[in-house]
Amino acid sequence: MSDTQETRREMADTGDDKIFHTVYFEPVGVQMSVAEGETVLDAAFRQGIAVMHGCKEGQCSSCKSLLVEGEVELKKYSTFALPDYERESGHILLCRTLAYSDLTVELLNYDEDLMRRSIAVSEYDATLTKITALTHDIRLLEVRLSRPLRFGAGQYVDLTIPGAGITRSFSMANRPDGESTLKFIIRKYPNGAFSSQLDGGLSPGDRLVAKGPYGTCFRREDQPGPMVLVGGGSGMSPLWSILSDHVQSGEERPIRFFYGARSRRDLFYLDEFAELEEKLPDFRFIPALSNADPDDGWTGETGFIHEVLSRTLRKEALAGEIDAYTCGPTPMIEAVMPVLQMAGVAPERLYFDKFTQAVR
Repeated sequence: MSDTQETRREMADTGDDKIFHTVYFEPVGVQMSVAEGETVLDAAFRQGIAVMHGCKEGQCSSCKSLLVEGEVELKKYSTFALPDYERESGHILLCRTLAYSDLTVELLNYDEDLMRRSIAVSEYDATLTKITALTHDIRLLEVRLSRPLRFGAGQYVDLTIPGAGITRSFSMANRPDGESTLKFIIRKYPNGAFSSQLDGGLSPGDRLVAKGPYGTCFRREDQPGPMVLVGGGSGMSPLWSILSDHVQSGEERPIRFFYGARSRRDLFYLDEFAELEEKLPDFRFIPALSNADPDDGWTGETGFIHEVLSRTLRKEALAGEIDAYTCGPTPMIEAVMPVLQMAGVAPERLYFDKFTQAVR
């Protein structure tokens, strides 16, 4: 009797009528179980298997894979993430895929080592402790969990407001320190179901629910080459976590941190970055304004962040293999990625987190 058959029988003996199937991930040789009605990606989260993913909602294509064998059904997804011609050729999105037989799936993007040592997703009770205004439309949200959350610097959780039916994904801004406090840098949107609650809707003491960790754009340790960080808006949150974790680690490597904003009033943490430039041996913070106000007296970089990134990397050749992390809106990331590739960043050392629009 196979392991899968044994699992199914145990389920039946305990009165659980769920049907389980086995998913074989190629070419890495990893296998796991998936229940009917459960997406393949959720099954991976449950079992601590780190397959590539992003929005978890069929919007970003990060989990796109090739179905080699098996019977599936796909929940609703965006054809921008999975065009019809790709679906017809057997491609699937793991976050939308329901299994109705054993499956063999070829992963198009993967990190075999991470798949074997990732952290299983769990749910945590949380209490809101503080909300601080960083700019006119960016807030720092702080919560305390019922127990510590293990995560990698750069990862995120889903935060839910109980009773309101509102769940949104936010990246941690603090480094992983084994404590129960999490911080999130969140951009407010006028009609944002969650973010609009940050000024007057939510108050210290309110209960939240956190579920995670998610995300594969987290700091890789013990890499000798330069590190390039690129973000915009609330993309600062995971990058600040990555940078803080690097500083705490004591590792030394050249770092260039690029941050795109519209005007000077959209910038924050300038004093903190100035301190880091004094403290770290080879660190530069490079903010760029795409719509600088003449009255601001801005003398720094101007233009879109991918333009500034391109100009800077051409002028300043960084020696060694670069690790690049970019977090923010999808259009920004799609503009930044070719620039990084042209600068010689290897595909396997390009890490990104696309901030897609919520669909729930």
